[in-house]
Amino acid sequence: MKAMILEKTKPVEEDPLVLVDLLERPPGPGEVKIKIRTCGVCHTDLHTVEGELQIPKLPIVPGHEIVGTIEEIGIGSRRFKEGERVGVAWLYSSCGQCRFCLAGLENLCEKAEFTGLHSDGGYEEHMIAKEDYVYSMPRNFSDEEAAPLLCAGVIGYRSLRLSEVKPGQSLALFGFGASAHIVIQIATSIGCDVYVFTRSEKHRELARRLGSKWEGDVYDVPPRRFDSAIVFAPAGWIVKEALRGLEKAGTLVINAIYMSPIPELSYDLLWQERKVRSVANVTREDAIQFLKIAGDIPVKTKVRVFPLEEANLALEMMKRSKIEGAAVLRIS
Repeated sequence: MKAMILEKTKPVEEDPLVLVDLLERPPGPGEVKIKIRTCGVCHTDLHTVEGELQIPKLPIVPGHEIVGTIEEIGIGSRRFKEGERVGVAWLYSSCGQCRFCLAGLENLCEKAEFTGLHSDGGYEEHMIAKEDYVYSMPRNFSDEEAAPLLCAGVIGYRSLRLSEVKPGQSLALFGFGASAHIVIQIATSIGCDVYVFTRSEKHRELARRLGSKWEGDVYDVPPRRFDSAIVFAPAGWIVKEALRGLEKAGTLVINAIYMSPIPELSYDLLWQERKVRSVANVTREDAIQFLKIAGDIPVKTKVRVFPLEEANLALEMMKRSKIEGAAVLRIS
């Protein structure tokens, strides 16, 4: 089968992913084999191929926003039928026994494994997944539209929950890529006023079409302070700027698996009970809840589709903020 593999980390401009033929294997007990149709391209993939994340093994096939169909079922697997359309997300497995798993925080599992990092992901024609970490997909999305839901959407949903924003309050989004363009739709659906900070005029236009109240640059001053904020861009200096506009008792959430250093903060930016918290991975319950919400609203994903062979190009364009919405690889 065809796959784009990472053999050695290096800048995406140097084409770190290589097209190869890999051997397929059958699913084991509790596993399913998925024929992959599409796979979203995520900033986590970029941090992986450029070596900003610690990679447990090489070579590895990146990708964790996977949409496909069940092709083969392993012994003891009963959740899905052959031919059923499913999705696979970032969390590949968790132990179910550590103190975090037992507390409902499997996203922090001490033995967690992640798709496209510990196990081969979606930049290939077939993959093996654990059936308990596979999701039924809403029917009102095409394969291309559905792919970004599985990371950009799910992690955005978790970030929105942790921001503690309430219906009728104001929410600021710093950066407006794949995740933010989904979050704004959930937030506006519950009556929030959304302010979008981005340098890209195309991204501002998309934010306006999706219902933003205001758009501007990070250094621009919005018409009012915001009750909650989410930083999507992996740039630590934005955290300091975001705190300047955060209301008393407001929550600032950092939606990033990797971020450059945050500058020294003066205490007045945190005073009056402002909170800063990170988002680390997602749980299966996050995915189940979000996929239902996405289908009910319904969320509309803006995608640009690339063939599998152009994965390096898709990553480079995403790095340069040249993608409006989300990039998706068409696998088969």
